[in-house]
Amino acid sequence: MDRVQDHPDRNFIFRKLQQNVILKEMSEQQAAELEPHLMVFDCKKGDVLLHQGVYEMDQFFILDGILKRVVTNAEAKEMILRFAGRNDIETSYAAWRLKNQTPYSIVSVTKARIVKLPLPEWVNFVDKHPALKQTFEHEVTRVMSDIMAHTITLHLLHAPGRVHRFMRKHADLFECIPKKELASYLNISAETLSRLKHQGKI
Repeated sequence: MDRVQDHPDRNFIFRKLQQNVILKEMSEQQAAELEPHLMVFDCKKGDVLLHQGVYEMDQFFILDGILKRVVTNAEAKEMILRFAGRNDIETSYAAWRLKNQTPYSIVSVTKARIVKLPLPEWVNFVDKHPALKQTFEHEVTRVMSDIMAHTITLHLLHAPGRVHRFMRKHADLFECIPKKELASYLNISAETLSRLKHQGKI
C-alpha cells in the first residue's frame, strides 16, 4: 500500500478519482489538500478491507473491481447488503457518527484497486467543504435507502423479479459479479439463477 502522491501511477489514479461519484466536483485546490491523506491499495479477491465490529474505520473510493458490504450473525451466516463497483464509494460513516462499531464488513469480491484514508481525516476534510459534504451525505443516505428497498424486495418479489430489479438498477455490475455472490445477495441458489437464465426468464 502506497501513498497516492508517491505512486508511479499517480496521474492515472487522480484521473480515475475525478470520475468518482463524490469527488467528480472536487476543485484542484481541494484535490491538493486531500492528496496527502490518500493511500492506494490493490486488493485480491476475498480481502477484508473493513472488519465487522471495529471502531477504526476508513473511507474507500473504488477505482476498479467490486466490493461487497456483508453482515455476519453469531452463527457465521452472511447476508450481502450491497455491491459497489468502479467510481463508487464504501464507508461506515453513519456508525462513525454514532460512535458505534462497524455493523458490517467490506470485502473485495474481485481483484480491485481502491484509494482510502482514515474516516476521521475524510470527515475533517468534508467538514471544511460544505458542497462536498452535502454530496457525500446525500450518497450515504441514497445507499442506505437502496439497502432498505432491497431488503423489502427479498420478501415481496419472487426470484425472477429480484433478478430483474437488480439488472434494472445495476446493469453495469450484473455481468461482473460472480454468480454465486449475486445469488447469495438475491437470496436464491446459484442453480436457480442459472436455470432462470437458461430458461430465458432473465
